[in-house]
Amino acid sequence: MTGFISEKDIESYFAGQIKRLGGKAFKFVSPGAAGVPDRLVLLPGGRMCFCELKAPGKKARPLQLRQHDKIRALGFSVFVCDSKEQVDYMLDWLRGGV
Repeated sequence: MTGFISEKDIESYFAGQIKRLGGKAFKFVSPGAAGVPDRLVLLPGGRMCFCELKAPGKKARPLQLRQHDKIRALGFSVFVCDSKEQVDYMLDWLRGGV
């Protein structure tokens, strides 16, 4: 099938864009706290957010959404990205362009 984009494709694009910007995207694992976002994204200048990567068209599960709400209530940003365009939006936001 031509034009099919997988979660792996989005993850590869995400990692490449973060690296291009001189940042880090740590795989975030929190034992005992199910539903936390996949990645902790850090860019130069102290800019950071959490990111949940999904396959195209897939949405965060209810448990994930509850965890995202808890993180946002602490003042941090959480993005759910299921496309390269959403990754670009997140990065624009981190750079202060949105």
